[in-house]
Amino acid sequence: MLAPRAVQAQGVADHVAMGVAAMHAHDLRTGLAHYEAGLGLDSASYEANWRAATALLDLGEQIPDSVKSPERDSLFARAETLARRAVAADSTRAEGHFALAAAVGRASLTMGKKDRIRRAPVIRDEARRAIALDPRHDGAYHILGRWHAEIMRLSGFSRFFARSFLGAGIFKEASWDSAAANLEKAVELDPARIYHRLELAEVYADRKRYDEARAQLAKVDALPRRELRDSAYQADALSLAERIADKRQRHQAQTRD
Repeated sequence: MLAPRAVQAQGVADHVAMGVAAMHAHDLRTGLAHYEAGLGLDSASYEANWRAATALLDLGEQIPDSVKSPERDSLFARAETLARRAVAADSTRAEGHFALAAAVGRASLTMGKKDRIRRAPVIRDEARRAIALDPRHDGAYHILGRWHAEIMRLSGFSRFFARSFLGAGIFKEASWDSAAANLEKAVELDPARIYHRLELAEVYADRKRYDEARAQLAKVDALPRRELRDSAYQADALSLAERIADKRQRHQAQTRD
């Protein structure tokens, strides 16, 4: 239920503004309720669609991927629907493409490897479109960096299937260099975002660049929490730091298999 103040909202812009305020206060459900109310007034609203999509993703991310959850899967599916609607409403703005890349990516993490591979080109293409429209979009660089890392982490039959389905061109495009470079760019654009540094540290650790990974993890521990999942990310960072505590830096890290 929306608060009494919300009932007074007269249009989509009012609901979007109230939704933004609620999201800044980490009140996800109230924020989403306002965006949904805005969509009830104008289902084609660009702002209401992409913002509702990201709110749905934030809600879904509160449920661990390790457990089966129809509720979470439903949230991600609706996020993808609304993100696609945002892009259809205005394809010239970055946030819609970013929301779509994020929605497809998050939904894919709950699927089997074959489905994840099938959806990989959409994630890459939408992240690139967001960057082309806004070269300072740190979130889009993060998604693109993770896209490269996820493909490089495939092994065995999954790599064979990915090469067959994606085509040699797209498959060969993925590299550890690009994973690191895009995540480094995300950190450069928003150095205080914990999630960027955690993902970059994981890529460094994958490549046995342990000193660089530890440097990122130390910064993660020192950063203030500003997003809902930052405490969980810091816990993940601590766990990774413990796993690599005794690991020695590879002198010349090989960046591509």
